[in-house]
Amino acid sequence: MTDYKLLTEQLKSLAEDEPDYMPVLANASALINENMEDLNWAGFYLMNNGSLLLGPFQGKVACIRIPLGRGVCGTAAQNDEILKVDNVHEFSGHIACDCASNSEIVVPIHKDGKVIGVLDIDSPKLSRFTEEDKEGLAGFIEALEQVTDFSRVF
Repeated sequence: MTDYKLLTEQLKSLAEDEPDYMPVLANASALINENMEDLNWAGFYLMNNGSLLLGPFQGKVACIRIPLGRGVCGTAAQNDEILKVDNVHEFSGHIACDCASNSEIVVPIHKDGKVIGVLDIDSPKLSRFTEEDKEGLAGFIEALEQVTDFSRVF
């Protein structure tokens, strides 16, 4: 079971000396990858010219650009909602960047009330993500929004 309170405190500590979005997101993806079990991908997509562009991540090669409204990431960003999908193969419009992924959770990231990106986490295990994961990752992203300087890009 993931200790989201500790994970969030580690994130805040990592951002103290350098709040620029790139190193913070890189370390955030590493924290998630190291501390959550049964994952095969953890990373970020950031808004760029009306779609999501691949950002820092841990895992296999990934899709580079995802249109809003497509796949779990594009749908979560467009609707500004956390999506927890037990079986991605049953999700209408799923984009199979890695055919080993079976479940997924996506959490929107905000700046000034607008979605600027998403945290995307995949697992090879069906129904991997719980309500506890959903709540814990929502808190993790809230802290990320507070400690990260996204002004250089957005």
